[in-house]
Amino acid sequence: MTLKTQPVQVATGSSDHESRLVFEDGLLVAVLVQLSTDHASDAGKWFLEAGFGRADDPHAPVFDNLDDALAWIARQLARDVVQI
Repeated sequence: MTLKTQPVQVATGSSDHESRLVFEDGLLVAVLVQLSTDHASDAGKWFLEAGFGRADDPHAPVFDNLDDALAWIARQLARDVVQI
């Protein structure tokens, strides 16, 4: 699996503007936003603004760096889909 990122500006309603679209095989799977100084101790960390498919998480995680965020997305996409 190869994830590709594309820098983008996202209107989040705060001063968080540094963002990345994350693609797998040409499909958008996530939007990551780097947290600004408005977020005190989390400033500079990356937040899952939106995840799609298996990258969706209702408890949007925060990551120390972009590499950690991409590794988490890769793990989510690689996990087995449980059918009910």
